[in-house]
Amino acid sequence: MAFELADLPYAYDALAPYMSAETLEYHHDKHHQTYVTKGNDLVKGTEFEGKSIEEVVTGSFGKDAGIFNNVAQHYNHTHFWKWMKAGGGGKSLPEKLAKAIESDLGGYDKFREDFIAAGAAQFGSGWAWVAVKDGKLEIMKTPNGENPLVHGGTPILGCDVWEHSYYIDYRNKRPDYLAAFVDSLINWEYVEELYEAAS
Repeated sequence: MAFELADLPYAYDALAPYMSAETLEYHHDKHHQTYVTKGNDLVKGTEFEGKSIEEVVTGSFGKDAGIFNNVAQHYNHTHFWKWMKAGGGGKSLPEKLAKAIESDLGGYDKFREDFIAAGAAQFGSGWAWVAVKDGKLEIMKTPNGENPLVHGGTPILGCDVWEHSYYIDYRNKRPDYLAAFVDSLINWEYVEELYEAAS
């Protein structure tokens, strides 16, 4: 089955002023659409045709850079849109998730500091993550389209730190973008849903 670009789960201007309609239009409609189109073209006629997105991501890693880069970015972005919502972010976490962040990551404030630091320190393009690995939460950063799936983890939260994700709104101030993501955009209910499934 071919991969498809789902509609955004909110209006283009829903995340303003933290993420502009212009950013979402370019990022979702142009960048993400390109990953889907190229990924479908490259997978056609290969051993990965008809496999789940997770199987393609893990199976192509280190084996076929073209397929991996496009399909992994499709996977990452499909979740990225759902990891944000209007009026999100901040300390109002579901109880089970709050307890896990307390026990595994040293509490909300330490999570916030470490997550922003991970994203800010990722040289060039990449992602900052919270993943479930060996039964515990872990903060990770990866280059380009890599994600925790190919490093033995299951991502439950990720922030895109490729420049196209923030440059229109923040120019070169990546830490400000990451702070806005954590403080004002995270959809904690979706993070909890993924945490429940991964636990």
